[in-house]
Amino acid sequence: MMSCSRLLAPGVAVLMLAGCSWLNPFSSDAGKPAKLTGFTPAAQLHERWNVSVGAADEVVFSPAVVGNSVYAAGIKGRVVRIDDGKIVWRTDLGARLSAGVGSDGDLVVVVSESGDAIALDAKSGAERWRVNVGAEVLAPPAVGSGTVVLRASDHRLFGLEARDGQRRWLYQRNAPTLALRAHAGVLIVGEVVLAGLPGGRLVAVSLENGGNVWELNIATPRGSTELERVTDVAGTPVLSRNEVCAVTYQGRAACFDGTNGNALWVRNFSSHVGLDRDNRFVVITDERDSVQALDVYSGAVVWRQDALPRRTVSRPLIVGDYVVVGDFEGYVHVLGREDGNFVARRRADSSAISADPQRLGDGFVVQTRDGDVVAYDVQR
Repeated sequence: MMSCSRLLAPGVAVLMLAGCSWLNPFSSDAGKPAKLTGFTPAAQLHERWNVSVGAADEVVFSPAVVGNSVYAAGIKGRVVRIDDGKIVWRTDLGARLSAGVGSDGDLVVVVSESGDAIALDAKSGAERWRVNVGAEVLAPPAVGSGTVVLRASDHRLFGLEARDGQRRWLYQRNAPTLALRAHAGVLIVGEVVLAGLPGGRLVAVSLENGGNVWELNIATPRGSTELERVTDVAGTPVLSRNEVCAVTYQGRAACFDGTNGNALWVRNFSSHVGLDRDNRFVVITDERDSVQALDVYSGAVVWRQDALPRRTVSRPLIVGDYVVVGDFEGYVHVLGREDGNFVARRRADSSAISADPQRLGDGFVVQTRDGDVVAYDVQR
């Protein structure tokens, strides 16, 4: 079962609302979220700074980090640049936003509820261009190599010219009847963009013309019903050392050789938020809010942290010797990378951390639904 607020029928663009209550901590027939257990801290979670950018409501806004600069946005149209905890500029766009933020350090891009991609100058916050793409966009834009890539909620990819917003190409594939209504973005790597699609497919698309460079099958849909056959790539794919790793809902986790597409390992898995990796581990938050570390070379499970069931745990982030996740009550949990034990915990605010935590120097930054953007360091 899965949270049906995360399901979209792309052909008719309607939300499925019945059943699938286990991901909803407020459902009458769902188990209660786990109570937080005590532990002996082995480190301290130090707050470097905290800046409010405005509430997200039900939209998931991910901050973009370029060097020491953090770009963040709220649903009412406020976009800010934060350097070392100080607001460098703030721009109010006069439009409700549905997605953000993407940046390459030169351009900052968000998307409005009406489908306008809005680009700002990263140095000043001045608006450079505004172009309507005619689609709902929930994922943060990707910006790089002179291109802005938008992923629509129906999983089409739009390639726009970074200089003026003109559409360069459109990439689309036939979609299953049901797919995750997700906020997962895409990854620009050199001259291609990597995107996870419904049906367990991972594609590389040319930034120049939107052509299909290669396609990998992470998992194959199975089951007798459309719901059972939902097998979408969850979260943004991760690339390291020419190896591409991804995980699907109701499917598999896998790492591939990015040069030839050969599978390095494949393991049965299910996640709706995604994974992170470094040179030793692939760390995944699974569909039951268990955080698991797999060996990066074999896919074997190294450790599993099961103490956060039904807390709507975020995508994990590996930061040095630690793994960081957020939850639906605004807690930031720090686990030891080697064993998965809790080493620190701190509350950003009382609202959910739904957006992926982002690296910031030697630390990281999170954004809550109430609009607090908080930077942390882990200190022994």
